[in-house]
Amino acid sequence: MKKLFLLVLIIGFVGCKNDKKINRTLPSLDRSELILKYAKGFSVVDYGQYKILKINSPWPKSEKTYTYLLLTKEQAMVSTFNKDDYDAIITIPIEKIVVTSTTHIPALELLGVEQTLVGFPGTDYVSSEKVRGLIDTKKIRELGENEGINTEVLLELNPDLVVGFGIDGNNKTFETIKKSGIPVIYNGDWVEDSPLAKAEWIKFFGVLFNKVAEADSIFNQIEKDYLDAKALASKVTTKPSVLSGAMHKDVWYLPNGTSPEAQLLKDANVNYLYSETTGSGSLALSFESVFEKAKAADLWLSPSYYSSFEALEKANQHYTKFDAFKNKSIYTFVNTTGATGGVLYYELGTTRPDLVLKDLIKICHPELLKDYKPYFFKPLE
Repeated sequence: MKKLFLLVLIIGFVGCKNDKKINRTLPSLDRSELILKYAKGFSVVDYGQYKILKINSPWPKSEKTYTYLLLTKEQAMVSTFNKDDYDAIITIPIEKIVVTSTTHIPALELLGVEQTLVGFPGTDYVSSEKVRGLIDTKKIRELGENEGINTEVLLELNPDLVVGFGIDGNNKTFETIKKSGIPVIYNGDWVEDSPLAKAEWIKFFGVLFNKVAEADSIFNQIEKDYLDAKALASKVTTKPSVLSGAMHKDVWYLPNGTSPEAQLLKDANVNYLYSETTGSGSLALSFESVFEKAKAADLWLSPSYYSSFEALEKANQHYTKFDAFKNKSIYTFVNTTGATGGVLYYELGTTRPDLVLKDLIKICHPELLKDYKPYFFKPLE
């Protein structure tokens, strides 16, 4: 009887252990990845109970992938995740945000969450009328400069998130902000290699504000308008030759043939004189080499920061020898500014490449888009 009793007891004990092991097994979570057609610099995986956001290329030649855990308020209250496993744990939707580039602002506006913006470094650079209104009514605080953000004011604002950008990851201000407990995410939209890839970063903000469907819909419309314009331009048979850029000190900088800027010119169906070049960053050429190749160019687009023919001539008499100068065929976006002088192209151009492409098509193929008025580009004054 004692042996039988011990046998039953052992069987029961083993059964209890197995039951406990079954109870401790976590249920499998559904996994869905955010669909990205062009952007390569970030990814988002939704596991139902939480999301994982990864930033792969926040700056050129970045070797680290940044990983962020995104939780709702309810999930954050019961979360047992280890903070050391992530670069930050972020509660969404974001209610108070600080962004550090004007290129981030259009996404907030398009998603209807611009009122969550509480601080910005360099508010005079902001052109958007909506956000300027928030700045003028003191709802958005001035934070100084991107490389030297006024951390005292920022800590007082206590945002849920700071969206930054960097060229190499060595931003001491951002490190100070992170140590104070405020998460910082590096936005790498500017590193993408095509106009539509840059624009697709609106989905990054869509995830942060729980507006994924809205962001997807907005981007799809931008993509459609861009591709429709590209298809229209593809039908023309005459391609004007195009020069771009200008001198800075002794070097002429202009887009290389694999850059997003060159992609826009290609999609506008023009003969960009440097379309065959490759590499990262801008081309850096001598005046003599550019003059030899582009003296007879039909059009000169984006002559650096020069806003008038007078300014170009004053900077360098040799500019006047180009046919585009003689024929007054130079176009720039620097004269389209907001109330405080911010250049609208630098703010909105990244998010709305469809408008940039239409501008270029209107300039280069004036017989197309007859009722379209260029949004950014104007003839040089």
